Amino acid sequence: MTELAEWIDPWPLRHLVLRTPRLELRPDDDEGLLELAEVAVAGVHPPEGLPLGRLWRDESTEDIARGLVQALWRDRANLSPLNWSLNFLVRREGKVIGFQGISADQFAIKREVTTASWLGMPFQGQGLGTEARTAVLTMAFDCLAAVQARTTAWEDAHTSQQVSRKLGYRPDGAERGVRRGRPSSFIRMLLLRSGFDHHRPPWPLEVEGLQPCFPLLGTDQP
Repeated sequence: MTELAEWIDPWPLRHLVLRTPRLELRPDDDEGLLELAEVAVAGVHPPEGLPLGRLWRDESTEDIARGLVQALWRDRANLSPLNWSLNFLVRREGKVIGFQGISADQFAIKREVTTASWLGMPFQGQGLGTEARTAVLTMAFDCLAAVQARTTAWEDAHTSQQVSRKLGYRPDGAERGVRRGRPSSFIRMLLLRSGFDHHRPPWPLEVEGLQPCFPLLGTDQP
């Protein structure tokens, strides 16, 4: 058997970390996913509200936990330079408090990313969601050379839309969706790099372990 002349790490994403003043974000791992499932089961919105795509409160505890873990496993298994999703576990003081995702389709050509996120209810209303999304946007624009970012929110998810506007997103139309068997609308929002430049935070983002991940993300951006 021929030995490899040089070890090639098959999953360099395990070394990627983003640090903000209060948070640490790392791509999901199995142990962290179990913590994230606990946060999801405990609740991410009041029973009367449905701000997320998944109907958390309409599912059993077992279905919520298993569905979340399986969904993130699928993203991890299907990741490729042509189509990728990075699902960051958001930690504060070492404890998982939520999820911050960033994904792209044919990023090498489009230079566009899409974000999605949620935090457990005890951690909402403290600016932590804004801080987590700022982290992945800064990584996308400054480290990966993205030119624009997209996100969506239900028409009545006012807090999510407020976070987007705070970071420089602008409305970009709407599309129809279904919740609990009834029609509803998603608000699409678009953020250009120039818009983000006018809404940058006063703190620097600390990034570790990103460069070895470039081939997996369809970029050679130094």
